[in-house]
Amino acid sequence: MIEYRNLRVALLGAGSVGSQVARLLLEQGDEFASRVGARLELVGIAVRDVDAPRDVDLPRELFTTDASSLILGADIVVELMGGIEPARGYVLEALNSGADVITANKALLATHGPELFEAAEQVGAQLYYEAAVAGAIPIIRPLRDSLAGDRIERILGIVNGTTNFVLDRMDVHGETLQDALATATDRGCAEADPTADIGGYDAAQKAAILASLAFHTTVPLDRVYREGITGVTKAQVDAAREAGAVIKLLAICERMRDPESGEEGVSARVYPALISRDHPLAAVHGAHNAVFVQAAAAGDLMFYGAGAGGVETASAVLGDVVSAARRHVVGGPGVAESTHSDLPVLDIGRVVTRYQITLDVEDQPGVLAAVARILSDGGVSVETVQQSVPSLTGPVVVAGSAPEAAGPAGGPIHGGGRATATLVIGTHEAEEAALAATVEALAASDVVIAISSVLRVEGS
Repeated sequence: MIEYRNLRVALLGAGSVGSQVARLLLEQGDEFASRVGARLELVGIAVRDVDAPRDVDLPRELFTTDASSLILGADIVVELMGGIEPARGYVLEALNSGADVITANKALLATHGPELFEAAEQVGAQLYYEAAVAGAIPIIRPLRDSLAGDRIERILGIVNGTTNFVLDRMDVHGETLQDALATATDRGCAEADPTADIGGYDAAQKAAILASLAFHTTVPLDRVYREGITGVTKAQVDAAREAGAVIKLLAICERMRDPESGEEGVSARVYPALISRDHPLAAVHGAHNAVFVQAAAAGDLMFYGAGAGGVETASAVLGDVVSAARRHVVGGPGVAESTHSDLPVLDIGRVVTRYQITLDVEDQPGVLAAVARILSDGGVSVETVQQSVPSLTGPVVVAGSAPEAAGPAGGPIHGGGRATATLVIGTHEAEEAALAATVEALAASDVVIAISSVLRVEGS
């Protein structure tokens, strides 16, 4: 028998996720009450326009444009507005009032997380954010609670559904990036302006959250290295397929030693990379997300599922609502975030990785030796070399990274109308700085006509 008072829930935002959260709270009230030990009362929904069309038919009397009044007196505030402001102000207002807050706002957490967690700790409130990364996939709670006694070494994540859909279409259906993006837009898998997704910004925000949580260290968003997929070509995807690999946009969070000082630090980065088709992440298709965690004691763990969608993400939000409600019934202060290790965030140049470099070179004796000498001078060891049948070619257009990202890039074009051969060079592991410098040296060489592709190799 339920004896605890009703818990007042205020909802900020009624988009695709917020509308589903409201619907489920109203429709499944009895079931939530039996799980919590108290009834969850949706006291109102703050929106910009109460008359805006919505996917779900909700009682009009619940809607208001006065978010501050709604927050006042609420036990639990669910923020699903998105963006930085006014969401940040409302979340701080709710926390300072002692309410627990549930948010799916990755941009807000990646930018102002420490400020929000400190505000929650000051008053003994709790900030929940399971839905901020990978939609319906439970990854925040496992990292924060289940694996709190373990040592996370590395996280490889496909955390953006739009880019995974696009790259998967390019791989499976042979589409160009532009055609695959058009398909994604038609099917509702891409926003009208997909810049945040294909530019890697969305994934970088999630990488900052995952790295901060996994390594108990605040990782600012501006320390997350980012490249999007705008420079990925159909030729690269086709070549990867022939080599038994696939290109995925990966969010990589890694505990590592600084190669120079030997001190322990962390790295958070986002870029398109080659992974073997034998790796579990290679089997993640469509708009799905997956997070591959490598822990010292638990070993390899894989979390897979829907990374977006109104109902799917609402599932993660409501899981947090139930947790917050149970805490109110049981009593006690919120649990503070464990972000006190203060490990340094290492620059991308210190990262150890592998490159696959595709070169168009002069078809003449001594070229391979000249290329090998450049690699050796840069301290880069060659693992594999493949050479194509020579051909006669004119000027070659270089396929490099997105203009806004300073990632591996192709070199200049030297001349045209000559016999060429294509070399595909796979390197051993080396520091990113050494690999990038070697690519620049190759681009400046007289024997290299063009660098048509540079991709990092991960997941081994």
